Amino acid sequence: MPRGGFTGVLLVLLLMAPLSSSASLQVANEEPAWRSVGLDPDEWTDRPEPEESPMMESYTGNAVIEMNVSYQLGGLLSERVEGIVVIELFEQWAPITTNNMITHVESGLYDGVFFHRVINDFVTQSGDPTCKTIGLYPATNPSCGSGGTGETIPLEHDTNLSHVDGALGMARSADPDSADAQWYIAETEAHGLDPENRDDEGYATFGIVRHGMSHVRLIAEVPTSDEPTGTNLDNPFASAGRPLFEVRINSMDMIGVADPDGSIRNPVVETQNGQSFLQDAAVIIGVPFALILVGVGITMAAYGQAGERKGTTEEDSVLEAEAIVTAELVEPNHPTDET
Repeated sequence: MPRGGFTGVLLVLLLMAPLSSSASLQVANEEPAWRSVGLDPDEWTDRPEPEESPMMESYTGNAVIEMNVSYQLGGLLSERVEGIVVIELFEQWAPITTNNMITHVESGLYDGVFFHRVINDFVTQSGDPTCKTIGLYPATNPSCGSGGTGETIPLEHDTNLSHVDGALGMARSADPDSADAQWYIAETEAHGLDPENRDDEGYATFGIVRHGMSHVRLIAEVPTSDEPTGTNLDNPFASAGRPLFEVRINSMDMIGVADPDGSIRNPVVETQNGQSFLQDAAVIIGVPFALILVGVGITMAAYGQAGERKGTTEEDSVLEAEAIVTAELVEPNHPTDET
């Protein structure tokens, strides 16, 4: 390669090196796309009953779930109702439990699962991956209600968390550290489940409904095997609050993070030790400059080659001229006299 072209390419590679390192670092620390989506809590209006609790406030960066549900309120021929329930997770206070939930949501574990336990004025429970309709509801897996993934997490409490109206909590067995995938939503305040009010360490809450609480209340009123008429009448053939008509989770998705101050929706560009500025400068100034150098190098190389060719041509012309002069001196350019 001509010297000028090589120099230009080398400069491009040197200037691009910091950018390549930065890109590699970003890939290594890459977070899911939904983490960069800021959601405005002011748009969540269908909320639980307010209570004096830190859980009533949204906090920047907390993961947010959107749950699409469908249910029937009347008889078998009644029209199904669909609704959206938005849930904020308190990652700052329950990191283990929220991470467990996020992992299950992202894997699609809850898609197609139905609510297997509904108790009006108490809780609506779901999250068992074995609770899916087989053929025609209520036919399902025999383990429905006691199933899970087989991977449990420890009981996680925080003084900021309690069973306020709309709280999201982890279901468990008698063992406090047996929570797996099942969860419930408190359809009313249920502080009797808080650890300070129990002798079995209580139950862990880790999120709250921010929007769609009206759907949670309607689900709590669906007829169940305990109350087939939708009333508070006792049923001797009860089977732990199983809805008579499927209350189905169509899908659960991570849709973004809480952004009450708008800092995620309207980010302020900041630099760290000038690194971001230098990288931007390399892009804005360095790359075009390097490209110009490449062009100059190529042009110089072309001129160099042209000069070499020109020099060779001139040298050949001089030699040819000298040869002609020499020939004329040795052999004059006229006919030889004959005797």
